Amino acid sequence: MIYELRTYTVKPGTAPLVAKNSGTVARDIRGDNYGKLEGYWLTEVGPLNQVMHLWSYSDLNERARLRIELSKNPRWGNEYLPLVREHMLRQDIRLLNAHIAPTAPASDGNLYEFRNYRLRPGAMGKWTSIFKDAMEHREKYSKIVGMWATEAGQPNEVCHIWAYKDFDTRMKARGGAAGDPGWQAFLKQSGSMIEEMWSTLMVPSDHSPMK
Repeated sequence: MIYELRTYTVKPGTAPLVAKNSGTVARDIRGDNYGKLEGYWLTEVGPLNQVMHLWSYSDLNERARLRIELSKNPRWGNEYLPLVREHMLRQDIRLLNAHIAPTAPASDGNLYEFRNYRLRPGAMGKWTSIFKDAMEHREKYSKIVGMWATEAGQPNEVCHIWAYKDFDTRMKARGGAAGDPGWQAFLKQSGSMIEEMWSTLMVPSDHSPMK
């Protein structure tokens, strides 16, 4: 399985409209016939004026084939693309291999956090291994949605998504984890492998499979 995270930076104030058109016109045209939509979000804290959507494919060959087929769909070119092109400023794509496959939260109405870390070259294998081993400590406080390593787009990067009921719940969970001896041991062991860290808080769109 290969995952694709697409991040679109759009003109200020247009992200809700882009998300609406994606959830109506685009979904009517493509459904899950050209890749499966795993989640669709609008950024709330961090880089602003962005929508982020996560897709899954059986492999890179299927992704390439389905994207060619989608580009040939006349409704895609005539009905959907004209609705979003005028708002688009930038597109970024990450192709991802899952180390923890995505799992939707048990309940809807969540605040999501996308965290991406750039690791030192050569550190990916060790970091992902100790991260997964440390989940028994971290998930005492909140459940992970998924964790991936980049295949293309951004080298030496890991991405993980978390879900919280609201911002206060996030702060309590992170505070609890910070004081957990098992998680502290992970942080001590892994910190030197990280070169840069980013965090983005996101809210799900109306049509996101993850709410």
